[in-house]
Amino acid sequence: MTTVNVTTTKNTVTVSDGDATVVNVATVGPQGPTFSSSGATLNDDSKVDGSVVFFDSSSGTFKADATTTKLTLVNGGNF
Repeated sequence: MTTVNVTTTKNTVTVSDGDATVVNVATVGPQGPTFSSSGATLNDDSKVDGSVVFFDSSSGTFKADATTTKLTLVNGGNF
C-alpha cells in the first residue's frame, strides 16, 4: 500500500512505500505582468511574417497585421 501525504501549509511531501516511488509535485507560481499597463490587448489574428505591432486608437488595441509590415515602412513614409 502506498500512502502520499501533501501538506500545502508546510510545503512537504511524505511518501511511505516499500518500493522506489517517484512523486511529482507542481504548484502554480506568481503570474507575470499584464501585456500593457493601460489594460490594452493585442490582436494578432491577421499577423504575417514581418508584421509590425502598432496601436490602433479607434479600437483601443495593439495590432499586428498583414498591412503594416517591415516591408511597408520606408524612409520618410507616413507611419
